Amino acid sequence: MQYKNNGSFHLPAALMLLAVFTLSSCKDKKSGSAETENEAIEKPTDTPGANNQPDYRLGSFVGAFGENKITLLISSIKADSVQGRSIVAGNDRPFAGTIKKENTLWKIHAAEPGDHKDDGVFDLVMDPAKADAVMGTFTANDAKRPAKTFALDRKKFSYDPAVGNYPTASQRLLTAEDVENEMKEDLEFMRNEIFARHGFCFNKKHLRQQFELQDWYVPNTVDIKGFLTEIEKKNIALIKRYEKYAEEYGDEYGR
Repeated sequence: MQYKNNGSFHLPAALMLLAVFTLSSCKDKKSGSAETENEAIEKPTDTPGANNQPDYRLGSFVGAFGENKITLLISSIKADSVQGRSIVAGNDRPFAGTIKKENTLWKIHAAEPGDHKDDGVFDLVMDPAKADAVMGTFTANDAKRPAKTFALDRKKFSYDPAVGNYPTASQRLLTAEDVENEMKEDLEFMRNEIFARHGFCFNKKHLRQQFELQDWYVPNTVDIKGFLTEIEKKNIALIKRYEKYAEEYGDEYGR
């Protein structure tokens, strides 16, 4: 049985037209929504680390710091807060502070805890156009110490047993023949080069000066425990024994 609406057309036909119109409208809205969503995802952003991209402000930066070499590690940036570590002259110190953008530059003001005689404050500048560099100044808490100005380059520590003057000390067990004709100073260098390959930051000035001249050397830790291999541990013990012999016998020992 069919019903008429005002005697001009059948009701089922009207419902069919309405359904087609509604389906077409929903499809257009859904398509438009998807395009808008894609545009939002692909829209460029000035926020570092957005859209799952690496945050260029984070990382390890290495370079000259007065007479020493420093590693400045920026490890965390959340909103306007920043945290990191400074590794220099046998010290591994945390720092925390703020970060803000001025024009196109990012500026960091961060302080070390203040419970160590060498602590101070870092003021850093990062230019997005030079994402692999950090410039800045360090002001020591001790007013008698002059401020340091520095420019660091991005460089990540990586253990490499093949670098150095005596790489075999990290690659295989040494024998007496490898060390018995070496002078005491050379033995000391050989032994400490094992630590340097692991990024050990030396407290003794003469060792710092020796290794900080090496391009491959990156200060990374003041605690070497847990990093040395079994081969290296045995070689260190052997070298130390011969260092002692060299010290005791002086000119009679070695070449």
